[in-house]
Amino acid sequence: MNVADIFVLIVSVLLIIIVMMQTSKDDINDAFNGSKTDLFKNQKTRGAELFLQRSTIVLGVLFVGLVVLSVVLHTL
Repeated sequence: MNVADIFVLIVSVLLIIIVMMQTSKDDINDAFNGSKTDLFKNQKTRGAELFLQRSTIVLGVLFVGLVVLSVVLHTL
């Protein structure tokens, strides 16, 4: 186990936590009645939602990069 594996573990736990903190944009009622209200669907994200969305993207890219680095280091 090398340092990259530890970073992969830390980033994966942070990614799971941040994804679980986000709110769903879909309503369960839309699945059953087939109607969608488009009035509030196209609003821009602001504040904490924007921070969580950007953090998810950054952590996702970092996770993929660390996994590739870890595989390369294990094959050496």
